[in-house]
Amino acid sequence: MGTVRRATALITAPLVVALTTAGPVIEPAAGAARTGEVAGAVAGEPIGGSRLGGRGVVYGRAQGVKPPPKIEASSYLIADGDTGEVLAAKDPHGRYLPASTLKTLTSVALIPKLDRNALIRPAQSAVDVEGTKVGMTTKWRYPVSDLFKALMMVSGNDAALVLTQAGGGMRRTLATMNAEAKRLQANDTLAGSPNGLDVDLGLSVKTQHTSAYDLTLILRQGLRLRDFREYVGTIDAKWPGPPSKKQRARGQRVGGYPIYTHNQLLRPGRAHYRGMIGGKNGYTNAAQQTFVGAARRNGHTIIVALMHSPVLWSYATELLDWGFAARGRVQPVGTLVNPLDTEKKPEPKRDNGTLPGIPLDRDKASGWGLTALAAGGGTVIVIGAALVLVLMRRRRAGTAGGAPPPRPEDAHEPADPPAR
Repeated sequence: MGTVRRATALITAPLVVALTTAGPVIEPAAGAARTGEVAGAVAGEPIGGSRLGGRGVVYGRAQGVKPPPKIEASSYLIADGDTGEVLAAKDPHGRYLPASTLKTLTSVALIPKLDRNALIRPAQSAVDVEGTKVGMTTKWRYPVSDLFKALMMVSGNDAALVLTQAGGGMRRTLATMNAEAKRLQANDTLAGSPNGLDVDLGLSVKTQHTSAYDLTLILRQGLRLRDFREYVGTIDAKWPGPPSKKQRARGQRVGGYPIYTHNQLLRPGRAHYRGMIGGKNGYTNAAQQTFVGAARRNGHTIIVALMHSPVLWSYATELLDWGFAARGRVQPVGTLVNPLDTEKKPEPKRDNGTLPGIPLDRDKASGWGLTALAAGGGTVIVIGAALVLVLMRRRRAGTAGGAPPPRPEDAHEPADPPAR
């Protein structure tokens, strides 16, 4: 636990949220934080559009479409996951404690970096972590893919810490998560833990926070990852572990027990939502109920995020229902921005030694042929024939007792070039 506190103390960031008003002004609830402005496509405009800077409810109006449901959550957002259009929102950039919805960022940041088949032995500190756990032992090694399932299905705080081990430790994992948030333009997000615990780790909304807008961005990115879709969409799975005595007597080498998703909209039951893709819920006393999830019906995807709410599943259902009824009919109030392109592609070299994308080997006669190809097909035959004559003359000269004169470029190169 001390390791977590020391790591989180290393990360600080300014709290910035837009103060532009759109709709009725509602003071942020306890647990929300606002100062400054969010950098957007236009200076001083919040990410996603100016109408998303307000604290009240904002939505597109259309004939025959009712207003969004009146719910008591401090913040929410409804978006078309296919087009990126924001259909309705309430305090979308308000910063709140994320609880376990932060595990979506943990997954999105680490899935591309970890081998899903790698086996990880948990540290004792991970086994003993506070809060919801899947259950582990230091006597077993767990596949990364199973750790992600435990993280997203049963919100295993122990799984989060073991994945943190695999990701290079607490400091490196938090840096990876915050870098990914920045790449996604989730500028309201600051991760101080890999599992979303807050007060137990000494974290407050100043040192760990996200927004309904950012949760939607993060989940949308996750849905682009095949493994992420698998983990959030799994209803039940077998959690591995050492075999019991009876299992060993029967020749079983792997024990374990079944686990089931906590997402009630996904699994069979009264709260089941038709077309549910998956998502992540969370709860702490300080954060209250939080959720981000997506469903797909009739070829269309709706994503909803819910923060600092007294109610979870019925509110999420109402928001999803409104999104499917409104998409394609209401004027969007904003947009989900795309990730930043952080890859810098080097310019191809253009000098006497290379053609764009084709390095030439000066020490081989074939290099001349490549140069000739650039000049034209007919030239290849002429230069090729001339080259054969030159080589034959040099060979005859060498046979007569004299070494052939060095080529001009050979005079400037070492006999044995250094290894690279």
